[in-house]
This record gives sequence, C-alpha cells and structure tokens, in this order.
Amino acid sequence: MPRDFKKINRIIDANINRAKEGLRVCEEIARFILNNRSLVFGFRRLRHKIDTLTKDLPQSKVLISERESLKDIGKDIHTYELRRKDINDVFFANIQRAKESIRVLEEFSKLINKDIPLRFKKIRYAIYEIEKRMLLHL
Repeated sequence: MPRDFKKINRIIDANINRAKEGLRVCEEIARFILNNRSLVFGFRRLRHKIDTLTKDLPQSKVLISERESLKDIGKDIHTYELRRKDINDVFFANIQRAKESIRVLEEFSKLINKDIPLRFKKIRYAIYEIEKRMLLHL
C-alpha cells in the first residue's frame, strides 16, 4: 500500500459510493419509468459486483472509518447539478457518474492489487453495454 493510503482510501470510498449511487438512479428509471425487468436486474447485478469487489479490497474494513464527508471540499452542490430537463438528462448524468467513478477505482486500485483493476475494467465495460441497451428504451 502506498504511503498516502488514507488519502487513497478516501478516493476509493467516495468513488464506490458515487458509482453505486449513479447505478441506483439508473436502476430506478429502468424500474419505475421503463418497467423493464431485464434492465433493472442488469443494473442491480452491476451494483452487487461492486459490493463483491469492494469486499475483496485489502483495506475494505477501513474505508468507512477513513471517510471525512464533512471535510470534503467537493461536497457542495453546484448549480449545474440542480438542472435536469427530463428523464434522459437524469439518466445521462448518472450513467456518466457511474462510468467515471469506476474508471477512478480502476486507476487507484492499481496501487493496491494487480487483479482488482481488471475486475473494475470488466464492470466499466458492462456499464457501457447496459447504457447502450437502456438508451434503446428511453
């Protein structure tokens, strides 16, 4: 583990949460707006894969203890985040959030274990595919 492991753990923790939150919003669109069981379970599977992979991180038990939400300088809501014109906009913002977060996890997990980034990469590509499927229904 690198010298700045606490800072890296904070990055990993924040991006795990961000990825799962983004996927959950997409899942809710598939469930309540599209009423599409296949997409719902696809998004759910991806969230569960992130959970499983998180448990395999060597420092998984310390991630929450090193969280500093109140001190996070990026926690403030920006006005552009408050603007959504329709469901497509909500979906796009959240699928982007999920993809970007998984990419961050892929990069920072390279500092921890050489197997884990490959597993995050598979999740990222699965997100690309479900995004494509979802867009056919929106």
